[in-house]
Amino acid sequence: MRELSLNVMDIAQNSVRAEASLVKITVEESDKNDLLTITIEDNGCGMSEEQVAQVIDPFFTSRTTRKVGLGVPLFKMSAEQTGGDFEIKSKLGEGTLTKASYVKSHVDMTPLGDINSTVVILIQCNPDIDFVFSRSTDSGSFTLDTRELREVLDGVSLDTPEVLEWIKQFLEEQTQIINGGAHI
Repeated sequence: MRELSLNVMDIAQNSVRAEASLVKITVEESDKNDLLTITIEDNGCGMSEEQVAQVIDPFFTSRTTRKVGLGVPLFKMSAEQTGGDFEIKSKLGEGTLTKASYVKSHVDMTPLGDINSTVVILIQCNPDIDFVFSRSTDSGSFTLDTRELREVLDGVSLDTPEVLEWIKQFLEEQTQIINGGAHI
């Protein structure tokens, strides 16, 4: 994939298919440590040890609409080709954690891409699932938790255009702040 945010979308959609009610996406970026770490964790149905071993195989998929599943293998490959690490942990009935770490300065580093739009699309397409998106850099961090939004919105759906626009603006403003820019 050309952008890591597309890998995040794919892995998060796996969480949705696994009937997760909560998906946590964490992006930690450090220029000081030359490291980018992306973690996607869910409380879905989880996988057996055998399934975890199979899921990194590009010729395995649990889906019936196609014969291969490239999302996890491509995520793994993108991390390892930079000298980074990849891990996937899962427990039946408890959920799955997928984590990829990248050496940012490596020549094969895939750009993060528009992670904010990815999060907005995930929320828009899955308004009944809760998402916690955390992002940090050497300059700061922020978190968007849809559970908190639901409390404030008092029954207004997360996929309402005005809510989605607010989420988009919040993510953009917070990203600018943690990337060293001034508040918009």
